[in-house]
Amino acid sequence: MGVLRLDPMMVKLIITVLLASFFPAKGGFVPLFEGLTTAAIALLFFLHGAKLSRENIIAGSSHWRLHVWIMFSTFILFPTLGLLVIWWHPVNVGREIYTGFLYLCILPATVQSSIAFTSIAGGNVAAAVCSASASSLLGVFISPLLVGLLMNIHHHGGAVDGLEQIGKIMLQLLLPFVLGQFSRRWIGNWIERHRSLIGHTDQTSILLVVYTAFSAAVVSGIWHQVDIMTLLWILIGSLLLLLIVLSINLTAARLFGFKRADEITVLFCGSKKSLANGIPMANILFPAATVGIIVLPLMIFHQIQLMTCSFIAQRYQKQGKKAEDEPNKLSADTRKMESQKSS
Repeated sequence: MGVLRLDPMMVKLIITVLLASFFPAKGGFVPLFEGLTTAAIALLFFLHGAKLSRENIIAGSSHWRLHVWIMFSTFILFPTLGLLVIWWHPVNVGREIYTGFLYLCILPATVQSSIAFTSIAGGNVAAAVCSASASSLLGVFISPLLVGLLMNIHHHGGAVDGLEQIGKIMLQLLLPFVLGQFSRRWIGNWIERHRSLIGHTDQTSILLVVYTAFSAAVVSGIWHQVDIMTLLWILIGSLLLLLIVLSINLTAARLFGFKRADEITVLFCGSKKSLANGIPMANILFPAATVGIIVLPLMIFHQIQLMTCSFIAQRYQKQGKKAEDEPNKLSADTRKMESQKSS
């Protein structure tokens, strides 16, 4: 039943949204929170750069077919499904909600939770580290390009020039990451001893961006555009999207003849989307008044993917233990039979 619980981060996100709804940042507080948000995000990506071990990436980089499929799933399969949802538009909800669905489909995969679930399920952890890290890094370039390519930006009142977007993202996300990588030789050991620091920085930066984004959205009237039925549709749509991608990835992994450990890696690295990358990036790509509503599908999808992938990881773990126990049982039975014969 633990799989049905909200994870602590989602509870914090809900509290932050409620706080922004009742006490939004206004006036002189807006630039203050924007400055704090920018600093927290820069620190987050610096720490991620310092944490990332090049040895782990090299160790998992040899399985090229696995990595190609995961990148295909992340940056081609997902966006294609997002475009199909917009083309079909089965429910009459606001344009920004559909933009939010397409935006979450464009994002890179998560890093921490993809690796964690792969490890729990008994998958190829080295390949997961390599693939998830590469997805996160490539997403800094690919996601803004896909936003410019797939979204009719001026029609949606969306974002500024594509090159300007990439320049801002490189300055705010990639530059701190690269500086963190260069600093690893001096602070890498300290980072390893204080890994929880990255988790706290990760959460703090996301919560700051959410509060700032939803404050602007509340001032612009987000809760006049989003009702209970809209939230329910986002929930159902997110679940269906995730189940479709999981099914396609599982089928592809078996058609390609991947081993069980690689199949697990494909499932968890090719079917998830990054809240940690998505919210800071949305803050750069979209006007402040629309960020809150655009990231709403991403926030809901994030919780659904955690709950669903936790359930799948536990199933794989139980299957793995059962497979390990069977040879031991057969071996014990064989020894017992041989003992009976000798007596």
